[in-house]
Amino acid sequence: MLLLIASGFSLQPLSTDLYLPSLPHLSRYFGVQAGAVQITLTLFVFGFGLAQLAVGPLSDRYGRRPVALGGYALYLAASLICALAPTLAVLSVGRVLQAVGCCSVIVAARALVRDRYDPARGAQLLARSSSLLSIAPLVGPIVGGYAEIWLGWRAAFVLLSLIAAWFGVYALRHWQESNPAPDPLALRPRRLLAAYREVARHPSFGAYALPAALTYSAIFVFIAGSSFAFIDVLGVPTERYGFYFAGAVVGYLGGTLLCRRALRYFSLPQILAGGSGLTAAGGLGLWLAVENDLASPGVLLAAQFTVMLAHGINQPCAQAGAIGPFQARAGAAAGLLGCVSMAVALSVGSLLGALHDGSLRPLAALVAMLGLSCFLAGQLPRLLVRRPPR
Repeated sequence: MLLLIASGFSLQPLSTDLYLPSLPHLSRYFGVQAGAVQITLTLFVFGFGLAQLAVGPLSDRYGRRPVALGGYALYLAASLICALAPTLAVLSVGRVLQAVGCCSVIVAARALVRDRYDPARGAQLLARSSSLLSIAPLVGPIVGGYAEIWLGWRAAFVLLSLIAAWFGVYALRHWQESNPAPDPLALRPRRLLAAYREVARHPSFGAYALPAALTYSAIFVFIAGSSFAFIDVLGVPTERYGFYFAGAVVGYLGGTLLCRRALRYFSLPQILAGGSGLTAAGGLGLWLAVENDLASPGVLLAAQFTVMLAHGINQPCAQAGAIGPFQARAGAAAGLLGCVSMAVALSVGSLLGALHDGSLRPLAALVAMLGLSCFLAGQLPRLLVRRPPR
């Protein structure tokens, strides 16, 4: 179970982190501005977020296993399209298809956790799987950096194709259906709207979904902008960028380990309140450093480390808390949660591309704003959820 969840979840960071070192080179290869290349990231987020509205109910109707296996197959085909893309437009289409395949696997995995475990136990499993999946963003940018230097940007998507094939075969052999009573009416429009309305109106969903969206958006801004910041602004060589990014991901790994330990003693709202404070500290620290001309690779790394540390604490608790009340509609709840998270991330990612001016100021300002917003949203579960699970 743990390996199935971790491998499925790792598709998302691999889809972004493995080709991050190639982003500055893609702009030169296709002869476009940095903002145009960042569209390949924002389109991935757009496809991921929008698809979840359909994929969640699909898993309620046909089961988790067929949705996950179909997602792996689509992701493999889309990765090959990206690897062979002759233009930026074709690459962008491939990224959207990649996002739909990735989304199918992750939504099915989230629903699988809810099918098998209560919210508190599910948070523990998500934290353990997050510790494993942190290997992907640790290794991905390093491998991607050397692949870019030795073989060019297409190598990253060839690697993603091989990884999808490997994970898909593993899921085919070991994934057992966890939805014992598929809902034959789950895809009817009225039923869909009723399911999403029920989920959205539940106080626990809103209380946890907002901090989940903001903590993910904070790290997404770093994902979208850090390669340009390190390589183009601060002059870090491409092959070394992966080591800086991996250093930040160590923070994420540490956050998941802290979350696992904290779950023994504290409730989900208490942990989320503390983790969101770390998100604010990282964002404000970077903004103050940039405004006082103290920016350096070490300062940027420290800020990214702190925000990712906070994300490792926040995300397992926020996901488990948002989906926990909906055993019969876990797929719809997981889909709506992902859609909300991706919509917020898409907005800030597009804003970052529009504000890109060759300096660190847009990146620092957005992370600071998201950090403060996350801190405020992180207090909602303590205010709105009457009996939080321990």
